[in-house]
Amino acid sequence: MKFKLIIAMTDEKRTDMVLETARQAGATGCTVITSARGEGLEPAKTFLGLTLEGQRDIVMLIVEEHLSRPILEAIAQGGKFDEEVGAGLAFQVDIEDAIGMGSQITKIRSEIGDKI
Repeated sequence: MKFKLIIAMTDEKRTDMVLETARQAGATGCTVITSARGEGLEPAKTFLGLTLEGQRDIVMLIVEEHLSRPILEAIAQGGKFDEEVGAGLAFQVDIEDAIGMGSQITKIRSEIGDKI
């Protein structure tokens, strides 16, 4: 079984929607890193040295490769990444090897066994 790592960086207000749509598309778990700082085309606005922008979250999901593109598209749609400037960014990378995913592999095999 091969896996992909999906990394989504999003406004903290959209994190729950990103997680919900990822699960609906087949993701079996994730890790969220909170309070990250991101900057796009325009520098963040500040007032007396304090950033006025909200914090960002980094969502990391290890998913089976056959599910990765549908999950990536669901994340983009749920988080409105292509509709609103600064809403977020998501991408996927290949994973060479992973351990500690026994229970998730069992669930993935039972749900999409015929596709892999």
